[in-house]
Amino acid sequence: MNYFNAKDLDKLEKLYRINLINSCTGYKSANLIATKSSDGIENVAVFSSVVHLGSNPPLLGFVVRPTTVPRNTYDNIKKTGYFTVNHIYEAIIEDAHHTSAKYDGVVSEFSKTNLTSMYKKEFLAPFVEGAPVQIGCAYVSEYFIKENDCLLIVGRIEHLFCKKIVLQDDGFIQLDKSTTVAINGLDGYALPKLLQREAYARPKE
Repeated sequence: MNYFNAKDLDKLEKLYRINLINSCTGYKSANLIATKSSDGIENVAVFSSVVHLGSNPPLLGFVVRPTTVPRNTYDNIKKTGYFTVNHIYEAIIEDAHHTSAKYDGVVSEFSKTNLTSMYKKEFLAPFVEGAPVQIGCAYVSEYFIKENDCLLIVGRIEHLFCKKIVLQDDGFIQLDKSTTVAINGLDGYALPKLLQREAYARPKE
């Protein structure tokens, strides 16, 4: 196996290190987070850091990089209190990835891609049309990560939409019944396949 110690990692060329560290933790969720500014401008951006934080209450989180430069998603959430999380699927990979481009806050990424915004249940933030799973969230809190100046944003799930084909009788959302993709590193998109589900694990007697 290839091996890198801490000193090796520090000496690596910047892009190589970024690719290496971003991909070494495995597949990550691939989502589009959509918001609307207080001026009514829609924003949508790709995130690979969305994580489950708890089921009761239903919470999720995602990481925002240092806010020493403008972060439209973060700014909109702080001002309005709402955002949506939308699963990226195979047909929109190219457009979804393009939302990582740095546009000014007055420019909507929806206008620069073939992605389409839609509104449901009078929720303030837009959803992404066609996404097999769409989640409407309210801002709850944030935690400063002092080691790298990032922020962990915590949101409460207020609305959850999922295509009928993916929702199983026990509440399990089987993502490979749609074309939901995962992210490998920063720019690798993969189409996972469910191999098996396991029963709740209990200690062996």
